[in-house]
Amino acid sequence: MKETGKQNRLTSIIANLEEEKTLALVKELLARGRDPMELVNSCQEGMLRVGELYAQNKYSISGLIMGGEIFREAMELISPVILSSDSEPSSGTILLGTVAGDIHDLGKNIIGVLLTSMKCKVHDLGVDVPQGEFVRQAGIVRPDIIGLSCLITVAFDSMRETVKLLRESGNPAPIIIGGSQLSEEINRYIGADYWVDDATTGIAICRQILAARKKRN
Repeated sequence: MKETGKQNRLTSIIANLEEEKTLALVKELLARGRDPMELVNSCQEGMLRVGELYAQNKYSISGLIMGGEIFREAMELISPVILSSDSEPSSGTILLGTVAGDIHDLGKNIIGVLLTSMKCKVHDLGVDVPQGEFVRQAGIVRPDIIGLSCLITVAFDSMRETVKLLRESGNPAPIIIGGSQLSEEINRYIGADYWVDDATTGIAICRQILAARKKRN
């Protein structure tokens, strides 16, 4: 089977909640020198399918939890390879959270795992985080980057208000917003510095920001 086909299979077996096959295939693809970020994308797609099946009542909550556990175990295999591939691992403090009105956390959790593997200190505030809590925590931890996650459109106003309050508080950290429903037009409405709709782009932007900070220092 071609490598691309195997990555597609990785997505499928995660969606099917096949734990042993998933971990075996991840190990095989890493041994073959596959780009670890491509594997992250395949795993992420598999988890998105798990979420869709849950939404369609084809999986129970136990299936959703099991999918998350399989994903976590896969990330434990992939993360060290991502770290070892960086000649100078990134480091910095990152504040993450899903904005008030939204309880989805898959994208946020993926970014959190990858940033941790890059030796960043990640403060994850969880889901449905009030605007004022982001401001309060930003003042305490003084992050290099603030990441706001939002999957549902009804929470865009909450995300916009969070960004507004962070700006008014004088916090200088760049703000990245993430979610599959985002676009350049929506980002202009919300007012963040960057927007992403996938983990790979999010990690690339974080690396750029942290590298620029390191040069200034």
